Amino acid sequence: MKRKSIYLIRHGETDLNRRGVVQGSGVDSLLNEWGEAQAEAFFNAYQHVPFDKIYTSDLKRTHQTVRGFIRLGIPHESYSGLNEISWGDREGREPNTGDNNYYRELVNAWKAGEVNLAAEGGESPVDVRERQIPVIEAILSRPHERNILIAMHGRAMRVLLTTLFNEPLVRMDEYEHSNLCLYKINYSYDTQQFELEVRNDITHLLSIEIPQTI
Repeated sequence: MKRKSIYLIRHGETDLNRRGVVQGSGVDSLLNEWGEAQAEAFFNAYQHVPFDKIYTSDLKRTHQTVRGFIRLGIPHESYSGLNEISWGDREGREPNTGDNNYYRELVNAWKAGEVNLAAEGGESPVDVRERQIPVIEAILSRPHERNILIAMHGRAMRVLLTTLFNEPLVRMDEYEHSNLCLYKINYSYDTQQFELEVRNDITHLLSIEIPQTI
């Protein structure tokens, strides 16, 4: 039985994550110190996995998250199709009541089934799914890659997971995530089905030492 194991992670923390700023695909931020520590902890926990390929979005925060594996010489490909959803005109702004209400109403509309509704100047979940599908097809067309690591973004991960499991986009918020969480998914080439093995796992982060303040 031919199988592929997919280790799907969200990028480590950025300063904008910490401040509650919506980044989307239009803000190419870097990991902060805590995000770097998260990336190191994940590397330490999973460097033993014989990854055949690393896939990331085009954004720097995903590249930084898997830098330890890339330095081992594991082949790496980046795709804009794995980028975060474009949240549009309000990306990168400091949190405020108006924007918070806007995002809340937008996500509630998606939950209610309006998944074709795009953010102002941005994308809809359907738009994101359509650009992810060619990447998924490319990954599955390579059965010789038995273990792969994919680093991407929160909302985009939710879209991807519903696509893999052939679920409607209205269910995407059922897939919880946090910075540097892991979803492990197995794919059978015989049945052409995906199986979820690990969900939103962060146990690898428990090894991070928190600096002591005096």
